[in-house]
Amino acid sequence: MHQITLNYADGVSRSFEVAPGELILDAAIAAEIPVLYQCQSGSCSTCTATLACGDAHTRAGASSTLLASEVAAGTRLLCVCEAGSDCSFELAYSSEAGAIVAHDVHAFIDSVEQIASNVVRLTVELAEGEWMDFRPGQFMQIEVPGLGVLRSYSPSSVATDLPKMEFLIRILPDGAMSNFLSKVAEPDQVLKLRGPYGSFFLREEHKRAPHIFVAGGTGLAPILSMIDTLRQYGGRKPPMLLSFGCATPDALFSLEEIELRKQWLPTLDTRICVDRDAQEGMHHGNPVSALREGDVHPDTVAYLCGPQVMIDAATRRLIELGANPGNIFSEQFTPSN
Repeated sequence: MHQITLNYADGVSRSFEVAPGELILDAAIAAEIPVLYQCQSGSCSTCTATLACGDAHTRAGASSTLLASEVAAGTRLLCVCEAGSDCSFELAYSSEAGAIVAHDVHAFIDSVEQIASNVVRLTVELAEGEWMDFRPGQFMQIEVPGLGVLRSYSPSSVATDLPKMEFLIRILPDGAMSNFLSKVAEPDQVLKLRGPYGSFFLREEHKRAPHIFVAGGTGLAPILSMIDTLRQYGGRKPPMLLSFGCATPDALFSLEEIELRKQWLPTLDTRICVDRDAQEGMHHGNPVSALREGDVHPDTVAYLCGPQVMIDAATRRLIELGANPGNIFSEQFTPSN
């Protein structure tokens, strides 16, 4: 048996034992150790950890999304990782964050409202007696009725809004969830949700630091949840910048909600961006091109959500402007096949 120690960002450490050939994540779950995970197959990177000491390697034949350079730097996916000795890992989240366990709930559809040319707002209410907690930024899996397939969406609402939850969903041509929401969904239909998942969430240890949010399309959903959560915290609110964009003005949405948050939060600055046909008050370009000198402070924390190309560009730009790479958190939104 080998001893595994997980060191959390809040200074807490937890240890457990793993048998030879046993996956580290499986042993952690069995020992009821708080750890974030989702796919348990090496494909989602939710269970990422950094090896601080010891020998831990990916199980032979297991798939992994990690690059060779990431593995060389000590990054490991606990769900496909075995220990060759006693090991210590560093986790980028607090011990409390990993304590929320994903589970199934049922919810009734309240409404489906089209709010842009290709975006709808889905509002649901959890069934009586059921409950689901989540951190702003995390996502849920929603089962498409009749098809049994799952689609992942982050709530734009906050945990204090429960039992109601709100999602901003992009409508894709002939998409499974898109067809259901556009043609079939009606009030009081029952949906099955599972979650929460994901290591992309608001870091409470940085709540007083300046914040930058970069959102592309429906990547705005978890960002709105984060901003609303910061508003609920007591005391002085940190400086916040939201750079949000879509391809064209008709694809933009939630602009009234963003303006309302600016009234609630005098420390919130916003830049609304479009790639073409910019109207008065809009930035002509993507949300990354709207970032400029003076936006970033030494202790700035940034949250990025949208297409991978936007996330990569925003990460490079923020580092160029002086951001600490360790304070940049991101979540890629990708269409399902």
